[in-house]
Amino acid sequence: MVKTVVSLGLPVDEVLEIKKNRLVPQGELTGKEKRISIVTGVHGDELEGQYVCFEVNRIIKENMDKLTGIVDIYPALNPLGIDSITRSIPAFDMDMNRLFPGALDGNMTESMSAQIIEDIAGSDACVDIHASNIFLTEIPQIRINELNKDTLVPLAKELNIDLIWIHGAATVLEATLAHSLNSRGVPTLVVEMGVGMRITKEYCNQLVDGVFNLMAKLGIWQGEVKAPRTPIISENPDDVSYLNASTAGVFVPSAKHLQMLKAGDEIGRIIDPLQGEVLDTILAPVDGILFTIREYPVVDEGSLMGRMLRGEVVYQEV
Repeated sequence: MVKTVVSLGLPVDEVLEIKKNRLVPQGELTGKEKRISIVTGVHGDELEGQYVCFEVNRIIKENMDKLTGIVDIYPALNPLGIDSITRSIPAFDMDMNRLFPGALDGNMTESMSAQIIEDIAGSDACVDIHASNIFLTEIPQIRINELNKDTLVPLAKELNIDLIWIHGAATVLEATLAHSLNSRGVPTLVVEMGVGMRITKEYCNQLVDGVFNLMAKLGIWQGEVKAPRTPIISENPDDVSYLNASTAGVFVPSAKHLQMLKAGDEIGRIIDPLQGEVLDTILAPVDGILFTIREYPVVDEGSLMGRMLRGEVVYQEV
């Protein structure tokens, strides 16, 4: 059942509507059913979650007899951003993920944010799906505030992702959807994967399997599920190395995403097409796995080229 969560008037007789699809078990509800919320589209240029929402919807509808709880799917929290292919809320030029928890009696964006929080509140879990920007490709990962790790890490392990990245409390932005929901007792997992403005079906299908596994663990799904892969867990900030460009140019990668590298291995080169010269060679600073890599070739001095996780880690091909 499609429901309108937010409806706000816009100029020229237009209306901003944020909708969700609520999927409920067959028969009469008892009021004790568990509920999960699948949320995406906070940033209009992050589209990986669109395919995840489609697949979760499709699979449940084809197997309604297996559904034992409530699934709320919110595919577009920032519909204006998705329609205009912009990260922020157009016209307002505001990052929606810096507006929560909002205020019901506030301005339009504050009221919109507050209504979303009120609607998701009470969920037994929330999966907030993001993509990277157009410049970087990320492996499927969940980023967790260390203050919530005891609650969230066990849930994150069920989602079939490759990396759980635990951040220090000082790095957490309190105006995000995830922080606001976690503060209200809704365990919320932030998924980052793929690249901006694109759909990476491999990663999306991987997460879909994880969503159904988590639903099964929560008592929402009785269908067949796949055992999740065991994620790498990173908690020490010193284990993550950031690779930055020393000069402007065009980046040509030579290493592959998820590749295990030794210190000194070549990751790619920054070239000068005009003079046919190699301006810089990007080398692995440590032994480890390349879990972020530059997607957009044109770089400036200081541009992020990738991230490596130090140590001997095993990536599971499932």
